[in-house]
Amino acid sequence: MLGTLCTLITALTYVTCHKAVTQTPSVLTANKMEAAIFNCDISKDENKYIYWYKQIPAGIPQFVLRFYHSHGSPDKYGSGFSSDRFTSKATSNKDYQFIINNVEEADSAVYYCNTWDNSAKEHVFGQGTKLIVTASTLPPPVLTLFPPSSDDLKTSKATLVCLANQMAAFYGDVSWTANGSPVTSGILTGTASKQADGRFSMSSYLTIEPSDWDKDHVYSCQVSVGSKSSQKAIKKSECS
Repeated sequence: MLGTLCTLITALTYVTCHKAVTQTPSVLTANKMEAAIFNCDISKDENKYIYWYKQIPAGIPQFVLRFYHSHGSPDKYGSGFSSDRFTSKATSNKDYQFIINNVEEADSAVYYCNTWDNSAKEHVFGQGTKLIVTASTLPPPVLTLFPPSSDDLKTSKATLVCLANQMAAFYGDVSWTANGSPVTSGILTGTASKQADGRFSMSSYLTIEPSDWDKDHVYSCQVSVGSKSSQKAIKKSECS
């Protein structure tokens, strides 16, 4: 018992002492040519640099810049990034901002804040902020909702497919409902892929009970890309 208690105390002490890195917001949307501002707050100042990284789906994280709160500007940039559009500043020794000016659609990605933790002797990352850049003139995603196949309906599970085309960015937030109620399980959403026209497409899959399909339940898929969203519904009686 004593050994277990000591282990627990050690674990709790480690968690308490571990430097927290908090990013806000979790999702940030911006129109082309606007400025995108990310916040990164650290729980304690240990005289360490703040680093920012960019990651696109299935890609390797890219180093963007390094900054210290007492400096007037970043002192180091990664390949392909410069002070022309990327910068950082601090409102205190614990509160940092990362700024992308004149955002482009190619800036759509997840951005991570990182710093060194003296106590843990390791780098600590924030949870990431997803940036979605859209052009206000772009249309919302185009959705196609496919019913379960006849073979699927002969098994214990069936699958609905929601295909989103003409997406303005890498990322789309997908939600499903069944008879108007949110669905929280049985959902699998793939990674968006770039098409020849420069737009993106993405598929989301919902596993359902064949008996519910036979009961003519109404299933709806909604995909949002920034401020643009589309919704499509389907039920058995409306399928040929």
